Amino acid sequence: MKNISIIGSGTMGIGIAQIASDHNHKVIIYDKSKKALKTAKEKLEKILNRLIEKQKIDKKESKRILTNIKFSDSIKEIEKAEIVVEAIIEDLGIKKDMFQKIENLVSDKCIIATNTSSISITSIASACKTPERVIGMHFFNPAPLMPLVEIIPAIQTSNDTIKKTMTLSESWKKTTVLCKDTPGFIVNRLARSFYSESIRIYEENIANKETIDWAMKELGGFRMGPFELMDYIGNDVNYKVTETVFNEFYFDQRYKPSITQKRLVEAGYYGRKSGRGYYNYLVKEDLKINQDRELGKKIVWRVLCMLINEAVDALYLKIASKEDIDKAMKNGVNYPKGLLEWGDEIGHRMILDEIIKLRETYSEDRYRPSPLLIYLSKNEKKIFENGEK
Repeated sequence: MKNISIIGSGTMGIGIAQIASDHNHKVIIYDKSKKALKTAKEKLEKILNRLIEKQKIDKKESKRILTNIKFSDSIKEIEKAEIVVEAIIEDLGIKKDMFQKIENLVSDKCIIATNTSSISITSIASACKTPERVIGMHFFNPAPLMPLVEIIPAIQTSNDTIKKTMTLSESWKKTTVLCKDTPGFIVNRLARSFYSESIRIYEENIANKETIDWAMKELGGFRMGPFELMDYIGNDVNYKVTETVFNEFYFDQRYKPSITQKRLVEAGYYGRKSGRGYYNYLVKEDLKINQDRELGKKIVWRVLCMLINEAVDALYLKIASKEDIDKAMKNGVNYPKGLLEWGDEIGHRMILDEIIKLRETYSEDRYRPSPLLIYLSKNEKKIFENGEK
């Protein structure tokens, strides 16, 4: 594929365009707003200048990347695209309208991909006359730096579309995983427990946010604590993903959003981008960390057991292969280990005991052990390879 078009000039659109251009594709970035396009070009130039300063690229490479990209407010410019990647607002109706417009412009062989993080690919594809060429291609922010791309076929997607999209992603040196079209896909589904269980611990006054972040980093080995990570992502974004997954799973209590985070969103406390979130970035805070290692271990253990239970359930439901589930969490959110690998090391009986204890304590379906976790705890064997039963 030589010609690639990106729909949307936001952060993700720019990032995907940068990747494609860096690998010598001719790229069109379309946005109906000339102002947004101007901002996008300026932003990309700043990114490339920063890379020059860090000696990651030279001026010649920067010029090559910029020359390969055309910023356009005319959607007709995408006509020659061999693949179009949509990266616009997370709204199903708007995406469906856009896919219909794209389909009427491009050739019959052009693949139409969406970078959605939470919307059904099957539903988006249903708007098209040829839904077999529609596929999910979910990048992670910042796209040029984060290695993972989740490839999500719709029910209608052809095998040829899957193969070509995976080949393209791999040619960009991306870690590519194949995922069933279910709410949250792999990463955004499994990671809910990292945030939600940490918030529950905070709400129960077992520990403050600083202590929970310290425990998950210092003792758990995670790169960022849950509260600082939610502030980094944006509480508005994080809450919306949780809400979407919860709704799409017919209000399964495992994915229930937090009132605590909802209030932050209502207050406009989105995190770093707004200056305030769980932490206040406008003033220097006096962080109160309780470095009681026993308390810290209990925090890590509770969150980790919930994460592993969710990963085991994803394998049980054949959301992805065992290898891809672990690759996704290590490369998409920088977990220190794959969750299924971690479960094998710890022992499933111990994890099941913790989940059962939590369920007995709270009497909530939130703490529901996966049938596969129960099975594995009885056998303690690594018998479920590549999602096969």
